[in-house]
Amino acid sequence: MEQRQKNTAFGSPDRKAAYRIERLLQFGLKRGLLEPLDVYAARNGLLDLLRIGEPYEGELTEPMADSAVELLEPLLDYAAESGLLEENNMTVRDLLDARLMGQLMPRASELVQRFWMTAKSTDIEAATDAFYNLCIDSNYIRMDRINKNMYWLAPTEYGDIEITVNLSKPEKDPKEIAMLRNAPQSHYPKCLLCIENVGYAGRLNHPARQNLRVIPVELAGETWYFQYSPYVYYNEHSIIFDREHRPMKTSKETFVRLLDFTERFPHYFIGSNADLPIVGGSILNHDHFQGGRHKFPMEKAVVEESFSHPDYAGVKIGIVKWPMSVIRLSTPNRDQLLKLATAILDAWKSYSDPSQDIFAFTEQGGVQVPHNTITPIARNNASGEYELDLVLRNNRTSEEHPDGIFHPHKELHHIKKENIGLIEVMGLAVLPGRLKDELELASRLLTGEEKLDGKITRDPSHPLHKHAKWLEELIARYGTAMPEEDARQALQTETGRKFADVLRDAGVYKRSEQGMERFRAFLRHLGVQA
Repeated sequence: MEQRQKNTAFGSPDRKAAYRIERLLQFGLKRGLLEPLDVYAARNGLLDLLRIGEPYEGELTEPMADSAVELLEPLLDYAAESGLLEENNMTVRDLLDARLMGQLMPRASELVQRFWMTAKSTDIEAATDAFYNLCIDSNYIRMDRINKNMYWLAPTEYGDIEITVNLSKPEKDPKEIAMLRNAPQSHYPKCLLCIENVGYAGRLNHPARQNLRVIPVELAGETWYFQYSPYVYYNEHSIIFDREHRPMKTSKETFVRLLDFTERFPHYFIGSNADLPIVGGSILNHDHFQGGRHKFPMEKAVVEESFSHPDYAGVKIGIVKWPMSVIRLSTPNRDQLLKLATAILDAWKSYSDPSQDIFAFTEQGGVQVPHNTITPIARNNASGEYELDLVLRNNRTSEEHPDGIFHPHKELHHIKKENIGLIEVMGLAVLPGRLKDELELASRLLTGEEKLDGKITRDPSHPLHKHAKWLEELIARYGTAMPEEDARQALQTETGRKFADVLRDAGVYKRSEQGMERFRAFLRHLGVQA
């Protein structure tokens, strides 16, 4: 009854929408998106987009909104009801969402000036804090969706591994999928990382970016740009991308750029996906890094064997206790670190070890195709030294392993089939959203609520069919009378163990006695001494 009276007080849907526009402007002012003089233009822009003739002039009686989302969703509903949306689905709503918030955003140059002034007057952490909060307040970082992700820590012999089930990108309905399939193709911007995305209106098959802002950063004498990821997987998940649209390439310049960044952002790590298919990231056609303020499980992992090199006396060299093959270098001497990292990269690119199925090149159609590369991660360690983790990668395939010899093998695809990129390498599993429902169903088997019968083992369409062998093993281990919470925790722990196996498959040198000896052989090949 109270809600009906409140609606009646507005008189019309237009007036109610105009009221929400004023609340959105109030939010923008409070959160520093707008200065008072900007409100007039922002108001007029919002009224124009929603085709409302006059602003609301009454008092704003409701408390300040906690986020833009609670104000945007009713405005998007109004747009749908008024016929302003082509379809009332997530893709079309998101296009208008960013367009509305774009009216509240400061100009890119103003924000850059504000960022570096804060860094100079306070410190770089204050600057990134303010920038990160602005990206959340502007709804560029979709915290309402990100908060839906599942997250837990799973104990393994390598320490606690982080697991997240990605629920932040809602599934599209068939009509929406058809719209995307039939949408006109365009080559502008060239990709999702290009600088031309700033302020871009978007289209059905490319997200709107009116609320995207970036910070120019000079790396190795070139202009790169720093931004946050709209779907953050960890704290202050950032992307640092090349001004030029050019392919990923791991080289000496990569290490220079990584260390340049850690000098300018000493509270952040930065890393690069590998530059080859299968072992690389999802975007190989635009050189970029990922960074942020997060301590990953791999960083916490201990150095289990230490070495030195006579030509790099000040550099500590170690093998990290991790399921993948990781060489850790640390030193206060930047030049020595760069030289040794480059020497390791160059040596690995041409190194073969048939005993471990490692071949640097194979011949395909008369051409030597490279297979070896490195996933590098840079940070400042607790001792204030430069630190590089170099993860050895190889992307060769075989008849037995067509998806990759050093890739999750087929028996693990029920948990993780996708490429093992930078984030996974460091110990954060980004698992598909389907696992939410599948793990919930699986827990009923361990509690005895459901049985592992023919409808699961014989029917490929059953959501648990792909897990059948694993579930048989779990039932043999845990039985079928577990309390509900114990069953849930057991499945989370076992999923973590599976992901440790995923990383093991991706490691070029296995954790066996022979594998570790061959890892040491590569280090001896470099001139490293125990």
